[in-house]
Amino acid sequence: MIGYITLGTNDLERARAFFDALLAELGARQIMANERMIIWGGQPGAPMLGICTPYDGQPASTGNGTMIALSAGSSDLVSRVHARALALGATDEGAPGPRGGAGFFAYFRDLDGNKFAVYTMG
Repeated sequence: MIGYITLGTNDLERARAFFDALLAELGARQIMANERMIIWGGQPGAPMLGICTPYDGQPASTGNGTMIALSAGSSDLVSRVHARALALGATDEGAPGPRGGAGFFAYFRDLDGNKFAVYTMG
């Protein structure tokens, strides 16, 4: 159902470096780029993540209650991606661990303040 998600950034090159390194951990790579947008994807037909400078020219900002969840295949990968995000300058929003008996989750905010979860279920 989800084709892609885009998040705003105020520094496209800084965001490019962050997401190139972070999303490589999950097997994603850049599949499209232009002067104001970059999109990463993994397998064909799978949801994609994009960053862009806002079309209206106004500053990018984060949404209150907005979060993007990145699926990982194991709790080890959840921990690795979370650690990689923090090493790249992200802010910790919740250390890796079990949540609600449903899975293993970790949370961080990217360099622009967008909130992410990385998780595995079961």
